[in-house]
Amino acid sequence: MMNPGIFLGVLVQLALLGTLDAVAGLGPLGWFAGAAYGIAVGGFLTYGLNRSTARSLGPADAVTLGRSGLVGCVTALVVDTAGREIVTMVVIASVALALDAVDGQVARRTGTASPLGARFDMEVDAYLILILSVVVAQSLGPWVLTIGAMRYAFVAASKLWPWLNAPLPPSMARKTVAAVQGIVLVAAASTILPLWAGFVVTLGALGLLTWSFGRDTWWLLEQHAFRAVPAEVA
Repeated sequence: MMNPGIFLGVLVQLALLGTLDAVAGLGPLGWFAGAAYGIAVGGFLTYGLNRSTARSLGPADAVTLGRSGLVGCVTALVVDTAGREIVTMVVIASVALALDAVDGQVARRTGTASPLGARFDMEVDAYLILILSVVVAQSLGPWVLTIGAMRYAFVAASKLWPWLNAPLPPSMARKTVAAVQGIVLVAAASTILPLWAGFVVTLGALGLLTWSFGRDTWWLLEQHAFRAVPAEVA
């Protein structure tokens, strides 16, 4: 059974889509994509909540859920208009990115940080970057999709090499690089930048992301090798 807070989040997603329809216009495809996203998020949250020790969503999770609703609107616009509603999409995506700093502060100040909340926040960020990379790829080329796909490639690789699932130490550099991806993709999608400038900054963002994932992968590999040595000696 779906938690009341999660169910409310799904209703908020539908309400946001209705507002978006009134402002920018949404066809059946956009409605379907946005609603499917909201329902999928509700399902995944319900699954995660049932597996966690928490009984309900915390205040920070509510902020992330609201941010997820905005991401659902971006999804609807991209699917329905193929990114033609650039101004509306950029505004909504920018608000969603700005709120990323809010849920973390709420979690810390209320003492309600949780593994589920952190994972939810991370997945919303990753999905938004994926959607934005789809938009930017239309003008800069398919190579931009690498930015959106890298997180999911890492998760897929962890199925083959479980040591990639080991926890990573906190890193301000990792957080900064992740934030840069969203900012750069929104700037490139907005068409404010000349095409060549958008290409340069997006390529730079990809380079930073590759460095960040490479650094983390190397650290995890070293930790895995260190733990394996005593077992081999024994």
